[in-house]
Order: sequence, then C-alpha cells, then structure tokens
Amino acid sequence: MKILSTERLHLRTMNPEDAAFYFELVNDPTWLKYIGDKGVRSVEGARTAIQDGPMAMQALHGHSLYVMERQSDGQPLGLCGLIKRDTLPAVDIGYAIRPAYFGQGYTYEAAAAVVAYAREQLKLPALMGITKPGNVNSIRLLEKLGLRYIGSEVFPPNTEATNKYRIEFAPA
Repeated sequence: MKILSTERLHLRTMNPEDAAFYFELVNDPTWLKYIGDKGVRSVEGARTAIQDGPMAMQALHGHSLYVMERQSDGQPLGLCGLIKRDTLPAVDIGYAIRPAYFGQGYTYEAAAAVVAYAREQLKLPALMGITKPGNVNSIRLLEKLGLRYIGSEVFPPNTEATNKYRIEFAPA
C-alpha cells in the first residue's frame, strides 16, 4: 500500500515479497555497523521478520518502516518510516539505504516526507531519532530534519550508548 510520494520516490508498506531486498539490506556491512545484526540469515527469515516486524507494527499502530522505491523504475532503494519502540517515549524515525544510493539525497527526501506525515497526518506530538555516536551521516540527517540531541542512553542488550534526538510538533 502506497503511503507517501515525493518528487522522486514512493514510500509503501512492506510485504513478504520484499524478503530478498530486506535480506540484502539488513546484511549489508553498513547496516550491520550502524544499525546492528537483526539475525536474519535467509530470505525465508527475512519474510518472517517483515511479517513479525513492519507488517505487524503497521497493523497495530498505523505506521511502520516503509520501502523507499524510486518512482521512475520501482527500484527499492532502502527503508524509511516510523517505529514504535518500547524503549522510547515517542515514535522514532528510522531509515536505511543501500550503499549504491548514498549521497543522492534520497534518504533526506524520504525522511522529510515522513516527518511531515508524522506531524500533519498522524498528528504525533513529537518524534525521536536514535543513532550510534559515530554515524555522522545519520546525525547530520536528524539535525537537518529539525531533531535536536537530547542525550545518550544504553539500550540493552547493547553495551554502547546510543544518541537520542527529538523534535516537538506544535499543536495544530
């Protein structure tokens, strides 16, 4: 189901047919370094992770991570969307893009649309973002989106601190 469109992208809900793409993305060295190992070891495991993760979250909360597709050819470039985590007091914006598409502005384009969607359509009071302290590109993106650093925290089972960012939305 298409959720958003931007100048160059469509953002749509994930489905089991995205398993091969998801498997490749979550096992990319950049994902593993900055997001972490999700333990997805096969395309079938990716299918299960999609069903138990983004699809279940979409059904429960009305939002989730979305596939970021290029409008011109339907190529899946990455993920961008909203995640409800038990460890955070507000919904979190999440994103990841295949390395082949780094530096082309796609992640910012998708993330800016997701922030507007959270504020204008979902009427969320705030939005958070988390990233590893060494992930300079993610930090820059969160700040460009208007999120501000509010501190760091260790989220078990991790042993390293994670930077936390937040933006408050003014009531409409």
